[in-house]
Amino acid sequence: MSSPPPRCCKVRIGILGACLIAFGAGCSKSPVVPAGSAEDVLDASTSVPAAPASNETEHEHNASESDNLTGIDFLGDYVLVDEVFGTEVTVTIANGVRTMMANALPNHRSGEFPNDGNPHSIAEQTLSYEFTTAPVYLGTVTPTRIPGVALNGVSMEPGTAETATCAGGETYRIEALQDFLDLGLDMNNAHVQPGGKYHYHGRSDLLVDAFDRGDDLVLVGFAADGHLIYASVSDAYASSYGLTDEVRSGTDCVHTGRVEVSVNLEGTVADGTYVSDWVFIEGSGELDECNGTFIDGDYAYLVTADYPYIPRCLMGNVDGDIGQPAPGDDGPREPPDLADAAAALGVTEAELVDLLPPPGEPLDDAAAALGVTVDELRQILPPPPGR
Repeated sequence: MSSPPPRCCKVRIGILGACLIAFGAGCSKSPVVPAGSAEDVLDASTSVPAAPASNETEHEHNASESDNLTGIDFLGDYVLVDEVFGTEVTVTIANGVRTMMANALPNHRSGEFPNDGNPHSIAEQTLSYEFTTAPVYLGTVTPTRIPGVALNGVSMEPGTAETATCAGGETYRIEALQDFLDLGLDMNNAHVQPGGKYHYHGRSDLLVDAFDRGDDLVLVGFAADGHLIYASVSDAYASSYGLTDEVRSGTDCVHTGRVEVSVNLEGTVADGTYVSDWVFIEGSGELDECNGTFIDGDYAYLVTADYPYIPRCLMGNVDGDIGQPAPGDDGPREPPDLADAAAALGVTEAELVDLLPPPGEPLDDAAAALGVTVDELRQILPPPPGR
């Protein structure tokens, strides 16, 4: 009799509750214990410290210097608590499903937020993710918005919501790691969403350092399809992406986030500013279109120093919100028509664009600013592309 198919990754909002463990005062490292021994250290009278301000100058604690995680099996149950940075992660495995409960605060230094390019403050989250422990390699490409989550509970979200829209209707999605538009990324190639969620747009060396055990391949996270995500210390696995030879089209192109700047893209060459500047060149590197490869017979993904930095797609079964399609990563596209929604809300279209969060993120802040409920805002806004 054949076995039932493995459950694929799902994401849901959960309650951390007693699964998070507060360690005693004076702990300067990231204590990690098997989840099964939680009762040995849980103290109901001890409160978890508030998340520290994300000011780099205040935090000299460096994960690569003071955190000793070498004895922990991150493929099994584990609890990670870092009192310096406020990190809280609990991972348990049952019935072929790896469940991660996290507050999305990294166990390493972060930049100062808000900053000139990112007006949001880091805030503790209450998140729960599920990953299958028996991933199946399909060999077919599935674009994803959130391809995976790091071992420290911080999500990997390489895409952006920022675009350049031209007079002729051409719309280009802006790449996070570029020199034209300041998106407020810190030293970890990360920044903060409107709801306070800290997330990675590219490879973080401090994340790699935090989980480095002396081998070239460092396990750094779990992909939405259940496969593992590694980083190579020596950059032994090269990406297979390069800049396209195709020239751009479009005049009077206005960038979200820099609405006062209008640029002429007609006839300009690719330099990496936009997602469509990059193309997959099969065989040019060790990694496939999803930045993955087979390592010792098992398929896995890599975060790399070069584009795509973090996988933009997955090669296994993908299910649930964490595997939502990435928005507009296939070149110029038509922007959503927000004119009717803006008129109904009594604001200009430009004001509405500035208030709305990236696709898939909570609408709470935007709804509050517009004086409506979240449900009312959802009814007014046009449906997401593809729905």
